[in-house]
Amino acid sequence: MQLVRQKGYSAVRRKSQLCAAVAVLAAAAIASGCASGDGRGGAPGAGGRRALQAPAADALDLYAHRLESAQAARAAAARRWGLADPPLQAPEPPRTKPRITTRDGFEVAGQSKLPPVFTTVPTRQKVVFLTIDDGDEKDPALLRMMSDLKIPYTAFLSDYLVKKDYGYFRKMQDRGVALNNHTLHHPYLPGLSYEAQRREICGMQDVIEEKYGKRPELFRPPYGNYNRDTLRAAKSCGIKAVPLWASEAFADHMEWREWDKDLHPGDIILTHFRGREDWKGSMPDMVREVMKTVTDRGYAVARLEDYL
Repeated sequence: MQLVRQKGYSAVRRKSQLCAAVAVLAAAAIASGCASGDGRGGAPGAGGRRALQAPAADALDLYAHRLESAQAARAAAARRWGLADPPLQAPEPPRTKPRITTRDGFEVAGQSKLPPVFTTVPTRQKVVFLTIDDGDEKDPALLRMMSDLKIPYTAFLSDYLVKKDYGYFRKMQDRGVALNNHTLHHPYLPGLSYEAQRREICGMQDVIEEKYGKRPELFRPPYGNYNRDTLRAAKSCGIKAVPLWASEAFADHMEWREWDKDLHPGDIILTHFRGREDWKGSMPDMVREVMKTVTDRGYAVARLEDYL
């Protein structure tokens, strides 16, 4: 169900979050005083114990100021990039990662011994995951926008497009983005033999390791099409999981896999490195479309790798 946004809702929410954070800090400081019991500081109380000291007011003020400044910076960045509201901040990822299984109806023979294929990560947190495929458009504005707004995302790259500018994706990696496998040439994999599929997948593993220093553990088959040989080949190349998607973002609209055309906790969003030559807008336009949809529904974008 889509949440209805009331006038002034964002401002009230930010103020409430600030007050709650300060209260938590104060409680933690007081609890710390209780637990220490070292007999230092404060006047002696009954039974020779010393009275608890309240946390220093200036420390609370400093913390509140820093929190408020960070929220103001996020709001300013949102305005700079044309967002009505700043992105919601994702909660801490779970200490124990959820068990990933293949979605019903997406299995192949012998699936239990092959990388799981899924469209949604099992979680109760109101988070979704943004993934970007291929590597055709290399818009520097995307790098700036995602860094300014602190929006995590995951890339799935194909070498025939990426090789035109490996440095662009190195900048992306330097900003904390994981670079994953989307084959060398973006073929329709089920139409290829096992060995040909393996060359496509393992070959891209080699390219990413050579150019970016790490062999990926995530793989997305082009067009979302695969068969048993695809998953067998992927596993032999070191792939651990095959994330597909629950919805797809464009510069001017969203498309949905599910019947209710809505977001759900843990949904994976697909989009592409595309520009005005391919769709009605730029990469920043696409991000604005995604974030309006996500934020209006009360979701935050989290880092996919933190949950896998």
